Amino acid sequence: MAAHRRRPATVRAAVLLVLAWMGILGATAALLAAVVVPRLAGATPYAVLTSSMEPTLPPGTLVVARPVATGDIGVGDVITYQLSSGRALTATHRVTAIEQRLDGERSFVTQGDANAAADPEPVRPVQVRGELWYAVPYLGYAHRWLTGAQRATLTLVIVGGLSVYALAMFAGAWRDRARSRPVSR
Repeated sequence: MAAHRRRPATVRAAVLLVLAWMGILGATAALLAAVVVPRLAGATPYAVLTSSMEPTLPPGTLVVARPVATGDIGVGDVITYQLSSGRALTATHRVTAIEQRLDGERSFVTQGDANAAADPEPVRPVQVRGELWYAVPYLGYAHRWLTGAQRATLTLVIVGGLSVYALAMFAGAWRDRARSRPVSR
């Protein structure tokens, strides 16, 4: 009868352990996708705020744009660009045409996948921030809510928490191993 009473506690502990690992793996994956990989690759994360690129990139998607030579941009590529040169506000749309201006500069006609018409102004090369590298659904909401300083703090908290957890697991394994060794006399 005592073993029967222990079983639910053991099952509950196993479920909690699985949930904890899922949380840890999810936080690690989000941290890698939103902060570490873009920083190492020189890319920049952006949050999709509107439905102009649905269904490909719905609102709340985190898009990571990597630097690209404007000569390598082709029709069909998805680019992130400044709406006005020198301003922080950006958009992520698909290139539908490439135009050659009279002065020899290329410009890009862009359009959101869900929009009926092309964007009103062509995008100049100086406005291009990068080409879509990858996108992560829903992670853009967190990216939008947190400031740069808050993201840095959260990154440190997650890394610190994972480090403490790893140390606790190693210490527990070392303790269990030391207890299981036979005592020689």
